[in-house]
Amino acid sequence: MKFYAGLDISQSETAICVVDETGQIVREQKVETEPELLLSALRAHNVSFKRVGLEACPLSEWLFAELTAAGLPAICVEVRRLRATLAGLINKTDKNDARGTAQVMRTGWFKAVHVKSRTSQELRFLLQHANPRLIACRMPRTSCVALSRPSV
Repeated sequence: MKFYAGLDISQSETAICVVDETGQIVREQKVETEPELLLSALRAHNVSFKRVGLEACPLSEWLFAELTAAGLPAICVEVRRLRATLAGLINKTDKNDARGTAQVMRTGWFKAVHVKSRTSQELRFLLQHANPRLIACRMPRTSCVALSRPSV
């Protein structure tokens, strides 16, 4: 049997909903937003997941990397399309959002978002905080090297 999970992530807590291939809810719970706690909650029933969905947010890169490193088929979902799908919910709660995300994972009505690798994120950080004299230099390469060397 195939299982799908939906995560509604917030700063302090994450709502988790697990559904089977027929759409029946297998498990619901809230845990602190820590990768170890999420992994233990997802692995509590010893089921094999086909998809684990989480919406794109500032914490998604971190959680996505940890979930995929642990071998889970995590998918980061575009927020606007997911919100449009969940707009029909009467009661807007974290629990209902997790339920809706799990059902979206089951039906396949989502658009996956590319999550940059950790190496790419680190490289971008280094480029943003590099020496402005070297980045702003638009002269030939020899001039750039001369600018970066201390004068003798």
